[in-house]
Amino acid sequence: MSGAPIIAVVDDDETMRQSMRLFLRSLGYSAEAFPSAEQFLQSSRLRNTSCLISDIRMPGMNGLELQQRLTSLGCDIPVIFMTAFADNKVRDDALAAGAIGFLHKPFREDKLIACLDRALQH
Repeated sequence: MSGAPIIAVVDDDETMRQSMRLFLRSLGYSAEAFPSAEQFLQSSRLRNTSCLISDIRMPGMNGLELQQRLTSLGCDIPVIFMTAFADNKVRDDALAAGAIGFLHKPFREDKLIACLDRALQH
């Protein structure tokens, strides 16, 4: 998988995090999973991540705060958000801040793939 785009998954739910990692690897991506925004920000993968898929609601730093932190650090990583909570204001805020996609859990695989295609063309 060397040379494959690196997709980072940030989600506090271990089952979701690992299933996303396995699914992304099945698509040919290099996928890394992190249990928190803070751990992703401290990782060696931060500067070579091609796309970030993040949950919105997490303990500590939430997904929107992570997106803001990346912007303040000058990291132009395309972000796809996922959430189990339907909230139009949060969705609108995320998209206005530059998110590539906003998926409601559970989501169809083709919806995620379409968001990844857009993100990697970014």
